[in-house]
Amino acid sequence: MRIAVVAITRHGIALAGRVVAALPDAHLFAPEKFRGDAANAAGGAAQCYEGKVGDQVPALFAAFDGIVAIVSLGAVVRLIAPHLKSKEADPAVVVVDEAGRFAIPVLSGHLGGANALAGHLATALGATAVLTTASDARATIAVDLLGRELGWELAATHGELVHCSAAMVNDEPVALVQEAGSGDWWVNHANGRDGPLPANVVRFERIEEVAIDDYAAILWISHRVMPAALAARLAGRCVTYRPPA
Repeated sequence: MRIAVVAITRHGIALAGRVVAALPDAHLFAPEKFRGDAANAAGGAAQCYEGKVGDQVPALFAAFDGIVAIVSLGAVVRLIAPHLKSKEADPAVVVVDEAGRFAIPVLSGHLGGANALAGHLATALGATAVLTTASDARATIAVDLLGRELGWELAATHGELVHCSAAMVNDEPVALVQEAGSGDWWVNHANGRDGPLPANVVRFERIEEVAIDDYAAILWISHRVMPAALAARLAGRCVTYRPPA
């Protein structure tokens, strides 16, 4: 990820140096009046600007995959609000307090990678990642991220993703059918999981084994085309994952 690290105070810039060191291809953006501090903190990765930090937001949104802001959470919300488009297009935004105690994903936690970025920063800074998305807070399956680290492609409508995600976090019965791909996806899932699978998830080896009416949602990991007899019955409540061949 191309990361912009934004800091607007001397203490924030000093911390930003540690953030830049922890993130490959990260660049520090700081006010011109702190050019010396920025250069000391991040060397050649430091860039300085004239004027207000808010004026930099459009260019940062366009040029970077993620933004780490060492700025108050409320200020960041106000700065980015006019520029939001969609979770598919917006960059990941993480706020870190000046003391380096907390890393808080603010925008694009899942698809944009802000949750994973916050987790990485927490490890690098000895901080706490404050994850508020339900699947991460409860360490359950994030339906829209399953297998992402393994190169699995997801096939589902927005409505199917919403339905299956809701079933997962609300502890409704979910069938997870794995017919293909690596079985080592739980520990490597999203921000990393340990312990057993969620109690509401039942695993199957073939989709024909599933008593369809007993499950609110189906997560199907396969190279196959959905059997015609099941396609209509699963409409609206199945997400398909395609591992690499």
